[in-house]
Amino acid sequence: MRRRDFLSTFAASAALLSPAASAQQQKLLPVIGYLGAGWPDARVWVADAFRQGLMENGYVEGRNVAIEYRWAEGKTERFPELAAELVARGVDVIVTFGGTLSAQAAQRTTTRVPIVFQSAGDPLAEGLVASLARPGGNMTGLSFFAPELIGKRLELLKQVAPETKLIALLIKPDSVPDRAREVRLREAEASARALGIGLRVVEARGPEDFDRAFSEMSEARADALSVLLTPVYSLAMRRITELAAKNRLPAVSEARDFADSGGLMAYGPSFADLARRAGIYAAKILKGAKPADLPVEQPTKFELIINMKTAKVLGLTVPQSLLARADEVIE
Repeated sequence: MRRRDFLSTFAASAALLSPAASAQQQKLLPVIGYLGAGWPDARVWVADAFRQGLMENGYVEGRNVAIEYRWAEGKTERFPELAAELVARGVDVIVTFGGTLSAQAAQRTTTRVPIVFQSAGDPLAEGLVASLARPGGNMTGLSFFAPELIGKRLELLKQVAPETKLIALLIKPDSVPDRAREVRLREAEASARALGIGLRVVEARGPEDFDRAFSEMSEARADALSVLLTPVYSLAMRRITELAAKNRLPAVSEARDFADSGGLMAYGPSFADLARRAGIYAAKILKGAKPADLPVEQPTKFELIINMKTAKVLGLTVPQSLLARADEVIE
């Protein structure tokens, strides 16, 4: 090789290794914007499951796809600002993990960038999509809402605590539009009637309302508690389960970490499975699929987690038939 050719080749190689060239290469990678409700070190299994879905479809973070994370750190009012940051960054797709509020914030920020909601309640009732089969627009994703599960959780409480006459239903009134809220309440009321028990709806917008809400439950002589989970409640889960224990209320919610945090039971969709499937959808969009053509998918994998430590503290005997059905029993 002539010296001139060698120097040219060396210079080209050096350019590829320079920080500027490395940054340029990084820009060539597709970029996913990930909008989360919590902190980077909270519920890490959810983000891990999302990356697993990507990997199953040929995308590995740092190798052939970049992920820009934005965390609201419990302040859901920051969702619009963070969504705008991701759009300004020029991401190729936005994935939201913060319930309906994060999905709505992304939807209001852009009609151009594809959006995948990792877990929304009732996307149709909440105005996220035109239909479940044909979402239309730039948004699709996964729903964790199945109305019948509200009644199933009340039924589980009645099985574990058969003397229950009144169940409190803790809800965040501003977490979903009125239409979606009414669907949830109708299902809960119908299920309570079918079980022959009363239902007391108790509202709390956030942790600052929890003490008052539990006082209201106590005054109503509630025997048990069902919690309709929201991102705000998820970030304060330990406080909810502590208050339930203090008031000796058998409590159930939909996310598995509710039981991990000291709640009596959790029954609902696997959020890890929903996150993995959101990764699959994001990969499909990166490969050219349109959100409008990807149907909103419903949960297909469900989990029942029972905390026997909590049951013993409350003096409850969990039926053997229920223990046999559980996906996990915390001893």
